[in-house]
Amino acid sequence: MKRDPLAACIVMIEDDEGHARLIEKNIRRGGMTNEIVSFTSGTTALAYLFGQDGTGRASAGRAFLILLDLNLPDMTGGDVLAKIKANPYTKRFPVVVLTTTDDRQEVQRCYDLGASGYITKPVNYESFGDAIRQLGRFFTAIQVPEAGA
Repeated sequence: MKRDPLAACIVMIEDDEGHARLIEKNIRRGGMTNEIVSFTSGTTALAYLFGQDGTGRASAGRAFLILLDLNLPDMTGGDVLAKIKANPYTKRFPVVVLTTTDDRQEVQRCYDLGASGYITKPVNYESFGDAIRQLGRFFTAIQVPEAGA
């Protein structure tokens, strides 16, 4: 069954409220009308994705696009990414890392863990906005898989 990517919910894991607002604003400018659910910590985002029982079944039959900052207050974004990709229900979800870190080893590590993309947040406001709008356009063109099992 082919899913409409616009039906996918965007899970944004970003602890900086200013960045979160900027990301959402520019996703909207990029043409995406998807629901956006925001979290400021890895713990709360994983609880949402994995459900109360922690199995991940809460995501069964759903489609998520995940935007992940690496610098979170409670755990690293790499740890969040590893847990998402290790879970049979969430491993198919596209995860795009959005972070200020441009270290080549960190970029490689995220791809090794299963990231679908890695975007370094530009310092310049306009460049950052452009990057997020392009990401929004990209997401409107791809097929987003439902949760596995």
